[in-house]
Parts: sequence; structure tokens; C-alpha cells
Amino acid sequence: MAGDSTKEVAMSSSLPLDGRVAIVTGASGGIGRAIAIHLHSLGARVVINYASKSTQADLLASELNASAPSSHPQAIAIKADVSDPDQVKQLFTRSEEEFGSKIHILAHCAGVLDSKYPTLANTTVEDWDMTFNVNAKGAFLCCREATNRLAHGGGGRIIMITTSLVGSLTPGYAAYTASKAAVETMTRTVAKELKGTGITANCVAPGPVATEMFFAGKSEGTIKMIADACPLNRLGEPEDISKAVGFIAGDAGEWINGQVVRVNGGFVV
Repeated sequence: MAGDSTKEVAMSSSLPLDGRVAIVTGASGGIGRAIAIHLHSLGARVVINYASKSTQADLLASELNASAPSSHPQAIAIKADVSDPDQVKQLFTRSEEEFGSKIHILAHCAGVLDSKYPTLANTTVEDWDMTFNVNAKGAFLCCREATNRLAHGGGGRIIMITTSLVGSLTPGYAAYTASKAAVETMTRTVAKELKGTGITANCVAPGPVATEMFFAGKSEGTIKMIADACPLNRLGEPEDISKAVGFIAGDAGEWINGQVVRVNGGFVV
């Protein structure tokens, strides 16, 4: 028994993100959920942020805690609307209090997409504002909080999930693509502003990924056409994105800074 316990501790301490705390926004489903699971597998204690899907977020936290050798919680679910500055601030404060630690990693995945896919000419002001409120303002608020709250001196990571559509400029995604392009510009600027802190700031830009948000409003024919357009002849999976995020989050990814890393199987080159 003692030998098994020692082995468990040794395995835990050898994990690349052991001792670090990660906030993952939009983590109740899709890419955010996969990122939370992967960062946890790398040893991080994880904050599963959600806006409305409390059942999914709580279930994920329970599953991650059940799989961890420690008796202390390794994952918690916290509700927060990323477009509300007070709720974002409280998200970070509660995360620090729950884990008794500074935050090391922000993986910002929360976002919305208009499943009507309107041309710019047919985009309403309300839909444009809603897209920018969550995708751009939400990213700004979370990134701003992270710049002021993440641990200094090494291991600090700001990772913003954007989109490879910024490179393809596909019709029907004008508001979504514009909102994500704003985040990419902001993040690259922040990487320079954080000089001397040891915190890096990058974007991971997925291509088409098989998630609920991707499938919404698309016909089977459209989905097949998009998958066939990829050189690897498939849609991405959330785990394809989470592995890239995990690498950047670890010490091996320290020299990646101020970059937009497109993870899309060659869909956009």
C-alpha cells in the first residue's frame, strides 16, 4: 500500500502542469470541455466556467474529481457570464479562493456563432452586437483580468481560442470572423505588454471542429462538403485542439508567444 501511494505521488509530481491552476471558459461542452479534460490529465487543477449549462459543467467536475488520486478537489464548476466585468472578476477571485492559489493558465473558449450564417448585408445590428459582446468584449474582459491576476515568474499562459476563418474569410461569417480577428490582434499586443512577467499570450485558431456549435444550422451536404475540403478528409475533433492548447500551456511551449497557431488539418493554409 505504501509503495503504491509513493508511486502515485511520483506520477502526480511528474505531470507537466502539476501544481498549476487553469481557468477554462466555455468549458461545459465542445472544445472548452476537451481542453478542461486535457489540462486536468496533465496535472492542472481546473476551473470549469459555464454560462448556462450547469448540469454538464457539474457532471464534468465530478468526473474529473473521481478520476483524480487526490482527496482534494481537482476540478470545480463556476458560473460566470464572460461579457460581464463583475462576473469575470468574481470568476478569478472564486478560483483563487477555492484552490488557495494564484491562477497560472487562462484558456478562453467561450464564444457564440450566428447559426443563420447571414451575409454582412443581412446581419442585424442586434446580432452583430451580440456576437461582439461575447466574442470580443468577453475575450477582452477575461484577458484583462488574466494580465492582472496570473502568476508571474514562469508558467503563466493566456490562450485565446479564435478561428482559422480569419484566414479563409468564408462568406456568412462576417461578424464572427471580425470578432475573432479583434481578439487575435489584442492577444498579440498583450504578449508584448506582458514583457518581464513570464506570462505568454497566444491564440489557438481551430478550423471546422465537430461540435454542437459547428453543426448548428448546417445541412448534411454542407457538413460533408466542409469535411471533404480538408486535406485530411475529416472534420477536426475537440481533442485535436486540446492537445495543441496543452502543449502551449506547458513549459515546452514557453517560447511560443504572441502567435496565432492555426490547428485545422490543412483546411486553411
